[in-house]
Amino acid sequence: MSFPLLPKSFFLRSDVVKISKDLLGKILVTQFNNQITAGKIVETEAYRAPDDQACHAKNNRRTPRTETMFLEGGIAYVYICYGIHHLFNVITAPENMAHAVLIRALEPLEGVEVMMERRGLKKAESKLTAGPGSLSVALGINKKHNGFSLISRKQQVWIEDRGIKVPDKNIIASTRVGVESAGESALLPWRFRIADSKWTSPAK
Repeated sequence: MSFPLLPKSFFLRSDVVKISKDLLGKILVTQFNNQITAGKIVETEAYRAPDDQACHAKNNRRTPRTETMFLEGGIAYVYICYGIHHLFNVITAPENMAHAVLIRALEPLEGVEVMMERRGLKKAESKLTAGPGSLSVALGINKKHNGFSLISRKQQVWIEDRGIKVPDKNIIASTRVGVESAGESALLPWRFRIADSKWTSPAK
């Protein structure tokens, strides 16, 4: 069965915090070497330039790495953290606004055996796709997918709408992970998780 992709209009909205919550329940899919893997998004974080000091593009800083953030919404922003972890983000908002949503955890749905092989795990436990670095390995995402379109199946990474609605009462908002040096921005409650999901990474 083929499900509809999220339309470009979904990503072009200027409220990245709203989009970060709206992405909960959506399905992130990859198809590499004829292997499909998919998971329900259960945890996100919002980042918003220029005022958000935890954002890579804070103060509208443009570098070779952040240039992707200034592109029109609906593309992937993949960067390497600590030299080893590939972190997958969704660029949102119109061009030059530099907003992004970090996908922090997924609930595995399809291609679970493939995910386990990529992660070197014997069973589908929570650490399979809990944490942004882990989910990227499980889905086969790396730096070469930076800048890929998410609104077409042609570039092998996309986000589907399968009609799953997550009511606000089932969303936990908290501060983001690893942004303690961002001053007042570190206090923003822009990390969102689906309540009671065993697939989210642990609370701080």
